[in-house]
Amino acid sequence: MTVNDDSFTNWKNREEIAESMIPMIGKLHRERDVTVLIHSRSLVNKSVVSILKAHRFARQITGEELSVTETLPFLKALTTLDLGPSQIDLGLLVAAYRDDNRGLSVEEFTAEAVAGATGANKIERREGRDVVLYGFGRIGRLLARLLIEKAGSGNGLRLRAIVVRRGSGRASEDLVKRASLLRRDSIHGQFQGTITVDEENSTILANGNRIKVIYADDPASVDYTAYGIKNAILIDNTGKWRDREGLSQHLRPGIDKVVLTAPGKGDVPNIVHGVNHDTIKPDERILSCASCTTNAIVPPLKAMDDEYGVLRGHVETVHSFTNDQNLLDNYHKADRRGRSAPLNMVITETGAASAVAKALPDLKAKITGSSIRVPVPDVSIAILNLQLARETTREEVLDYLRKVSLTSPLKRQIDFTSAPDAVSSDFIGSRHASIVDAGATKVDGDNAILYLWYDNEFGYSCQVIRVVQYISGVEYPTYPAPTS
Repeated sequence: MTVNDDSFTNWKNREEIAESMIPMIGKLHRERDVTVLIHSRSLVNKSVVSILKAHRFARQITGEELSVTETLPFLKALTTLDLGPSQIDLGLLVAAYRDDNRGLSVEEFTAEAVAGATGANKIERREGRDVVLYGFGRIGRLLARLLIEKAGSGNGLRLRAIVVRRGSGRASEDLVKRASLLRRDSIHGQFQGTITVDEENSTILANGNRIKVIYADDPASVDYTAYGIKNAILIDNTGKWRDREGLSQHLRPGIDKVVLTAPGKGDVPNIVHGVNHDTIKPDERILSCASCTTNAIVPPLKAMDDEYGVLRGHVETVHSFTNDQNLLDNYHKADRRGRSAPLNMVITETGAASAVAKALPDLKAKITGSSIRVPVPDVSIAILNLQLARETTREEVLDYLRKVSLTSPLKRQIDFTSAPDAVSSDFIGSRHASIVDAGATKVDGDNAILYLWYDNEFGYSCQVIRVVQYISGVEYPTYPAPTS
């Protein structure tokens, strides 16, 4: 047999192992609310090839590929345990087991590593929490996809309704068009599942989730209890109201809390999950998830400040164009944004730098920022130029950020890539707030320049969902626990 034959046989064997993992992963998710991960990447509802790619990606951040032959025994061990709702990272389990020298079996080590999620320690499955989307644009539809994907056993977040203004056509046409936009996306691809429309009841049925479409011109006209919605979290995707007074209009019967997907003004808390979500007061009813760029820069900024100290910094974002810009030159109330988005680089402002102070109040460094919109439809890059409190080296910074992306409490926010030919489209669909590009990183003494890719649509939507999970009480702990 040739070397090529050996390689092909090895691939087929790994395919067979990955295929055997799918029902175990699915059963853990459906029956116990357990999400199986590989270095923060969910394996739930993934194909054989996607599972193998998730294992291979470990090479990008740990320097060696993770094999399904290594992770399968740990997955099998998990199925034998009395697990409660949790997230369990097979990548971290394998890495910790490699470093353990006590001679424990895989079964013994796994039981010990996830003990906080088993037996008397486990969290009881909670009643589902209703969620309402107010607005159904780019972010609203991606949030809908994520909520439907994460419905799992039905004990988590439940997307109950979408509130929109009626289009100019017939009601049935409006509903069909909105369902079609959820079903197909030019950037993020096809919806993973089935979608049907119940025109008579103004309802979209997506993967068994019955979602009421409510037509309203203003928040004050909706009584959500009339639709059986109670104690819900409403996510405002319109950005029309950004202060406490405006957002308070959403606090109608059936709505308990309001989350804004834009920077909040005044005393509205700006929350970046992973950084300051634990500062949310239990009685806070209105909060903001800040902007996509704020979410991209604050986690790595915090990581750098924790390790090196940051004296001052500047962020330049090269940002994909958005619906706020014009396709062709036309009047726009803002400077430059009236010029054709797909044909120009457009200098504009960003509020991300000033928003850092709300998310990182202990950071004393002055951070400035500016932005250039460029002719790509998704994925942006933030160039973070920092003066540090001490000198360091490029190798030290990269080694530190790689470890942060793997094992720290910020591992769901910060990803890491050493791919030498990475470009923006490679990061479409990334669930991290930002991805450190190792090849582009520059360090000279006390000056560090980080290049941070981020999917300004999907990655940001994942951050929003994490905040909603946290305030709803269905953000479950991860095992093995991240190191500080």
